[in-house]
Amino acid sequence: MILAGDIGGTKTVIGLFDATAEGLLKRRDVTYASQQHQSLQPILGSFLQGERAMPIEAACFGVAGPVIEGKSSITNLPWELDERAIADAIGAPCVKLLNDLEAAAYGMLHLGPDQFSVLNEGVQRSGNIAVIAAGTGLGEAMLIWDGQLHHPVASEGGHADFAARN
Repeated sequence: MILAGDIGGTKTVIGLFDATAEGLLKRRDVTYASQQHQSLQPILGSFLQGERAMPIEAACFGVAGPVIEGKSSITNLPWELDERAIADAIGAPCVKLLNDLEAAAYGMLHLGPDQFSVLNEGVQRSGNIAVIAAGTGLGEAMLIWDGQLHHPVASEGGHADFAARN
């Protein structure tokens, strides 16, 4: 079993997946209002109630904010997250926190051709890719092209002022 989540200032989505030969198969997911909870642990406790018979092999959470040395202070929430504390709480040997747009950038690497929309017909380029998402904040990440592969890179660019003010 693999536990995954998207933790944001407005909502937290938690999903449980079976790893199969064909890929990940979603078992179930639940959306929680983030502001109604003191931290992530009560959400995980509620979500995992009745699921303890099948051990969680790994967990990964995309979080709205920077992740430094396995820890994150969530933007727009008073939550402090720590990979080790979460691993202890859910009994998983491996827990990883990623910036939420970095997680989205990793996901983009696995999209099929039928899952893209053309924005500018006739223009096709290779190179770096910007990943931008408007939610409670403005999330940004990059897919940096090294000539053979794209590499996801987190950014907190959405927390910067841009326009001239005078």
